[in-house]
Parts: sequence; C-alpha cells; structure tokens
Amino acid sequence: MKQRTLRIGIFGGTFDPPHVGHLIIAEQARQQLRLDKVLFVPAYLPPHKIQGTDATARQRLAMLRMAVQGYAGLEVETLEIDRKGTSYTVDTLKALKHTYPSARFFLILGGDNFSQFKSWKSVGEIRRLAKLAVYHRDRNLVRRNGGSVGSAILLHGATLQISSTMIREKARKGESIRFLVPRIVERYIRRHKLYARE
Repeated sequence: MKQRTLRIGIFGGTFDPPHVGHLIIAEQARQQLRLDKVLFVPAYLPPHKIQGTDATARQRLAMLRMAVQGYAGLEVETLEIDRKGTSYTVDTLKALKHTYPSARFFLILGGDNFSQFKSWKSVGEIRRLAKLAVYHRDRNLVRRNGGSVGSAILLHGATLQISSTMIREKARKGESIRFLVPRIVERYIRRHKLYARE
C-alpha cells in the first residue's frame, strides 16, 4: 500500500516576539494548503537583519513554543537555533529534506518577505525544494517581484496590521500588548522585562 505524501509548511522568521498574526498566517496556510503540519523555524541569526534581534535565540524559541502549545498541526523546529550562525532558508530546506525525504514542502512567506525574496541565497534551489505560498492581500505582488501567479500559491485571509517591531516598541513604552501576543507570551515578556528600556 502506497504511503501518503506528507505536506509540510515551513514558516521561518525571527519571531521577536511571535504574535497572533503569525498564528493566523500559519493556520490559514494549514487549512488552505491541506498541510499535515506547519513547522515554525526561528532563525538564529537572520541574514537580512544587520542589527540582530532584541531577545536572545533561546528566549525567542521559548516564546514560540509557548505560542503554538496546544494547537494541533503547529510545531516548532529548532534546527536553525541548534546550528547557530547565519540562518539561510536553502540550508534549512536541505536539512529538512533529509528528515522528511518524501515530504512535499511549502515555504510560507508574508508579502514583505516575498518582496525581498529575489535577494535571498540560492533562490532557484529554494524553488526546487519547496513551493512558495505567499500570504498577502495584493494579488499583483507575485508579478511585480519577478514571478507569475503560477510560480507561487497565493493564500488569502485577514491581514492584521501587527508586527513584532510594533510590539517591541509598545513594550518599550510600557504600553499594553494584550491580545497582540498570546497571553502566556505576554506574561513571559513582562516577567523577563524583554524589550524594556534600560
């Protein structure tokens, strides 16, 4: 009897901190692409962020694990944190291919990440290893960035104006971040005084 091919979504990022927008994107991708699971892959050192991150890699990993806890089909993959160094998507996909040799991969990107995709390392190899799935309201985004609609799957759903940058700034100002991040993540941020001004 032929075994069914696993369908796995790969959702990378710094997650500094993870917020409800990340969870919404992952869940919409899981449903629309009929994925068996979505792997959140936190970067150790993201190549496009010169200044690095505010929280440590271990703190970001802890928050992400808290954020997905209890949600079926959402998991955290630690290979980039474990590997250390600069995190490149192509290397992550190659490593995951060894772990799941017969799986079909879908690389989940927000519109902002897709806009930078042409500058990523080994774009052709990434496209060979995974199908791009872009979550964005603007259906012309793919065409404007050197691709056709056929080259990427366009995911649809609510687009919340939430970003990790905004949440960090609110935390620095002592403003409420309630409902922007899962409650357990909010408590972690407050307890560890993450993003607070010195």
